[in-house]
Amino acid sequence: QVQLVESGGGLVQAGGSLRLSCAASGRTFSGYSMGWFRQAPGKEREFVAGIMWRGGSTDYADSMKGRFTISRDNAKNTVYLQMNSLKPEDTAVYYCAAGSLRYYRGSYLHPTSPSEIDYWGQGTQVTVSS
Repeated sequence: QVQLVESGGGLVQAGGSLRLSCAASGRTFSGYSMGWFRQAPGKEREFVAGIMWRGGSTDYADSMKGRFTISRDNAKNTVYLQMNSLKPEDTAVYYCAAGSLRYYRGSYLHPTSPSEIDYWGQGTQVTVSS
């Protein structure tokens, strides 16, 4: 049984930082991208960042580049999302996600659409106050 368990959410002031963790278990994720999506009230779930379990290649949504950093610890089967310079518009439920890599024109691509995700965590709330 695959489980993705998030932790680290909370309330922070604008400009502050948080680090989210996602502990993965139940299968081998070597052919997967592990990542984070988020969903704000009244909005669709959107891609935040992804990291290939094997190799460590990363991808970010444009609005997160330079502020968020995704990393992994293979020994602990854990993925992290370091979020700096947080803004009120970053307020959302953040979901850990795992999706199969897609091979397209010589490259492996991260899944960036919710429909491409195979496994989801339960979500953790991040609230950024102004």
